[in-house]
Amino acid sequence: MAVKKSLLNVTVNSPDALRLARWWADALDGEILAENEGWFVIVSLGEGRPGLAFQKVESVSSGSRLHLDFGVDDMNAAVEGLVAAGATLIAERSMPGVTWTTLADPDGNEFCVAEHG
Repeated sequence: MAVKKSLLNVTVNSPDALRLARWWADALDGEILAENEGWFVIVSLGEGRPGLAFQKVESVSSGSRLHLDFGVDDMNAAVEGLVAAGATLIAERSMPGVTWTTLADPDGNEFCVAEHG
């Protein structure tokens, strides 16, 4: 059975994630759904549209500034399938209420996968 995948968020790395999320929420008439103490801020742009997320990082001078977050109905199967197709497993991560896996595509671009019902 194929694993259902959907784009949840486009995630932007920022030294001040909450400030940047507030700016984009105002600019796009969005709504901040979760602040997570400024570490990972989620902005809704409306029903049926991918969200914007802002992740706090110390510096944006190295690594990716932007990545995609995918929602899947079976995270283990999705990660296995993506790795079999050439993705590289970077890390398993979690915070209260959510667990996700960070992977990289064949060119090294990072993206995240989380179970989403």
